[in-house]
Amino acid sequence: MRTKEELKVLHERAISLRRAGKSRREIKEILGRMSNSTLDAALQGVPPPEWTRRPNAKDEVRATARELRVQGHDYEEIANHLGVSKSSVSLWVRDVPVPSRLSYEEIRKRAAEGAHQYWAVERGIREARRESELAIAAAEIGELTDREILIAGALTYWCEGSKNKPHRRNDRVVFINSDPALITFFLRFLDVAGVTRDDLIFRVYIHENADAEAAQQFWLELAAVQPSQFRRPVLKRHNPKTVRRNVGETYRGCLRVDVRRSAGLYRRIEGWVSAVIASCALSAT
Repeated sequence: MRTKEELKVLHERAISLRRAGKSRREIKEILGRMSNSTLDAALQGVPPPEWTRRPNAKDEVRATARELRVQGHDYEEIANHLGVSKSSVSLWVRDVPVPSRLSYEEIRKRAAEGAHQYWAVERGIREARRESELAIAAAEIGELTDREILIAGALTYWCEGSKNKPHRRNDRVVFINSDPALITFFLRFLDVAGVTRDDLIFRVYIHENADAEAAQQFWLELAAVQPSQFRRPVLKRHNPKTVRRNVGETYRGCLRVDVRRSAGLYRRIEGWVSAVIASCALSAT
């Protein structure tokens, strides 16, 4: 049993040897036989020399975990951030003082950061799923026959086009929309219905602070008609109080399509729609 004085001398010599770069085995050989607990007590607080450290792939992860703990993150947040288990986090940071309670602002900031990280991954997954579902649905439809185009076009017009009012009959086909794809489909519908492009009049409706000339050129190329068939654009007054999302180069206003001498076509559309609705009503009974 060593005395306090002997332990003090042993402690000082062990520290000196450790700082000189000696390993635990070398220190034992120099100082004589001793237990591991005695050597642990003698070397308490003295880090081992760098050369005795074994390379560990988790050293950097452990250091990050401790840094996050100091910043106030709990075990679960650290584990999720590093992709490790909570037990590993507990082992690495258990000697780090418990962080003080977070402020309301810090909690909101971290919640926003977590949501951002979640959606950075989830958004791509959902977009891929959406594209897959769109492709499957498109394959179910396939190529439309002229009859199917008439049915779909009539229903499209009945949803988006100009219709008679109970107090005023005006059998005219007038269609207005901002979606180039829908305009293209409506023009295809008119082709199948026997309407020539020469029987069409076009007019662009657009906000006054947009590029009306560029918008008209875009719709002209889309419709593949003569410039003389386009009337002067209608400029809508800009309201500064309204926060508009339809701005930028892709904003081209709405295109109005008027069909000349279209009373007959309007009645045919009305008849087609009535037939579709009646057919569905019979199928439901």
